[in-house]
Amino acid sequence: MTKDLPRNKEIVRLSDEETVRELIIHSVFDLWKVVNNLTRLRLTKRAHYCVSIFGSARTSPGNFAYEQVKQLAKGLANMGCDIITGGGPGLMQAANEGATEVGAPQRNRSVGIRVELPFEQNINPFVNEPYEHETFFSRLHHFALASDAFIIVPGGIGTTLEATMVWQLIQVGHIKKDTPLIFIGKMWADFLEWTRQHLLPNQLVNPEDVEIPHCVNTAEEAIAILKKYHENWLIHN
Repeated sequence: MTKDLPRNKEIVRLSDEETVRELIIHSVFDLWKVVNNLTRLRLTKRAHYCVSIFGSARTSPGNFAYEQVKQLAKGLANMGCDIITGGGPGLMQAANEGATEVGAPQRNRSVGIRVELPFEQNINPFVNEPYEHETFFSRLHHFALASDAFIIVPGGIGTTLEATMVWQLIQVGHIKKDTPLIFIGKMWADFLEWTRQHLLPNQLVNPEDVEIPHCVNTAEEAIAILKKYHENWLIHN
């Protein structure tokens, strides 16, 4: 149980270590309240539908998955969507590259939301709107605030973290329930099947929770799903 803090303007001596500690804790939580209030603010109208694409940093240009993700992003950009990635190499770069190949920078953006790491320091050359975060936590929050839809392509631990975070935020309503979350590829089909086999029978999730994600095999199928969401967004935005 925390102790009562001194009244406002009452001096706190640094020698009173317990009170100093409590003052710091309360101050940090007050800062979080300010941040949370500020993140409630939204633009009255977004200029474009924003799609975040999460995927591996380890896939090289020319690889089949790289070319597929590039075509995915290109198709979405042609539809009028902004493309958001983690801004790094691999499939993130593929998505940003596909967005820029549309050749209409005044119509859509290729965004990179980076995190400071001891590796992968350089943002990929196809990002035209970069952001930099010092922590994964603020970076993931940025993705949640900036995106109208999420697509998960092949990736590792980081991609799985991003995917499950979005899934849970949709589950609990911190991201709108009708926000599309689309997994592409067999590895994710197996992952979603694992949730049905292990989480659902043990009542660790509700049946409607496992129905939140879409899972498809190809970029074309993902584009077809998002086209419907995009058309609805255009009507109501």
